[in-house]
Amino acid sequence: MITFDEMDLLLDSISFEIPEDFYKELNGGIILSPGVKLHPESRENEPLYILGEYHNDRQGYGGLGRYIMVYYGSFLRVHPNLSPERTREELKNLLMHEFTHHLESLAGERGLEIKDEIALNKYKQRARE
Repeated sequence: MITFDEMDLLLDSISFEIPEDFYKELNGGIILSPGVKLHPESRENEPLYILGEYHNDRQGYGGLGRYIMVYYGSFLRVHPNLSPERTREELKNLLMHEFTHHLESLAGERGLEIKDEIALNKYKQRARE
């Protein structure tokens, strides 16, 4: 299992692989939270963890504006026993997902947001079955 400090170093390493242009207006950067975050519509029998979030909120986390939050605790709940290689791959996928939200926000687009809504609706539909 990866420690919080190891994940922090790994996120730093991955962040250097991401093109510099992706960071445009991401004034709050990438923040690693130790916490676990459940989606507000999460169900007890099938938890829906939030692994990361893109924020565009000047009133948010210390008034940082645009930033990406990664939840260490949630990541471990979803991926408890990954190899170091798979951990890196999943973290990079997570960061690229959140950067896509950031870049779409800058462009006034909502494509990934809509895909996330569709996935949430499928999750909620399973609860009704």
